[in-house]
Amino acid sequence: MLIQILLELQSGLGWLPQEVLDEVSRQLEVPLTRVYQVATFYKAFRFSPPARHQITVCMGTACQVRGAPRLLERISTMLNLKPGETTPDMRFSLNTVNCLGCCALGPVVVIDGVYHSNPSTAELERIFEAAK
Repeated sequence: MLIQILLELQSGLGWLPQEVLDEVSRQLEVPLTRVYQVATFYKAFRFSPPARHQITVCMGTACQVRGAPRLLERISTMLNLKPGETTPDMRFSLNTVNCLGCCALGPVVVIDGVYHSNPSTAELERIFEAAK
């Protein structure tokens, strides 16, 4: 029940602010530490506002073998971001995931829900420029 409530709240807000976690704890009569244990266990939950554009690089085995580390490094350099970070202007967030389930396409990056298979630097530049 706690997970479902947190998912619904995040769906509406885009993230889980401290006040929301406090209220969930109070309403459910669950210790705040328990709410945090559950929320921090799952990578799906965010504790800061999301950027306008989400970038996720697959780091699964097939993508690793096909160059995911180089792809991640290229994106990190282009945006001056490390995985888990957001640009100061809240424009881009960069994250990694263990597997996106499209191994034959690797390496794969998902930008705002669109899958890109082994994109070139020029293609990435075009995508990032259009995302302003």
